[in-house]
Amino acid sequence: MLIDILILIGGTILILGGANFLTDGASSLAKSWGITDLVIGLTVVAFGTSAPELVISVMSSIKGNAGIAIGNIVGSNIFNILVIVGCVALVSPIKVKRSYMSNEIPLVILSALVLFICANGVILDGDSMNQISRVDGLLMLLFFAIFMRYTLSIATEKQVTAPTPEAASEAVGVEKADEVKTLPLWRSLLYVVGGLAALMYGGNLFVDGASGIARGLNVSESVIGLTIVAAGTSLPDLAASVAAALKNKPGLAVGNIIGSNIFNIFFVLGVASTVSPLPLGGITNLDFLVLIAACLLFWLFGWFFKKRTITRVEGAVLVACFIAYTVYLVVNA
Repeated sequence: MLIDILILIGGTILILGGANFLTDGASSLAKSWGITDLVIGLTVVAFGTSAPELVISVMSSIKGNAGIAIGNIVGSNIFNILVIVGCVALVSPIKVKRSYMSNEIPLVILSALVLFICANGVILDGDSMNQISRVDGLLMLLFFAIFMRYTLSIATEKQVTAPTPEAASEAVGVEKADEVKTLPLWRSLLYVVGGLAALMYGGNLFVDGASGIARGLNVSESVIGLTIVAAGTSLPDLAASVAAALKNKPGLAVGNIIGSNIFNIFFVLGVASTVSPLPLGGITNLDFLVLIAACLLFWLFGWFFKKRTITRVEGAVLVACFIAYTVYLVVNA
């Protein structure tokens, strides 16, 4: 068990470090090729922040650990909303932009509903087992392409009318650096290659460690994916979001959560299930319904009660919901 925990920690360090180096190197290459900071933020940086979830889910898919692959995404999205948004609101009440309430958060709800429908083939289509199939994965990737087209068009419009880094960043719900640094070509290439290698090797270690912990605790890989794996891949986002709140920029943190949740389902899970169909295993409709409920709470708390503001009390409710859900998973493991 101790060895598995050390392997998990080592894999996490490699994944996070690899994602950082890959993002820096790829951003520098894109900058040297004349690509604007805005487009880099929407593509390279956005993909880089989802790299941990992507690598873990794809490696789990390849190794046949579907419970970790799906649990990672469902658990990360639940953690993002209930814990990260909740903690940010506890630090500083969040004033939510009208465009988030009208456009982006409904897309987060839509992504959760699409996943719920794709995961219920037995009930809806008489399938022999519930799984996220290759067809479902390709459908999610099409949704992702539409989302990226929408994001780029909205960001471009915002940049024309209000060309500030903060406006462009918050308009699309994806954080980017104010300025992308241009590195020497050899260093950029080294960062990209080294980052990819660290991601691949770290992802392999992470999945092995998580599987070993599941066997040691005699619980399903699904529970490990929904809890340990999901929290591990989301902790950097939690730290960054709380830091943004302490700097009186809680809206930026919320924008990142919106983008991350859509990326996780439509892109990460889309890629993972296209590589190999993902049987649901221990992931139940309760987990999907908790995700949908979290998305709806996010929208309702922003839209009603104290209009377009998520208060400290509402943040505490979100965190309490996550604690209750986690206790339920542990008790019923």
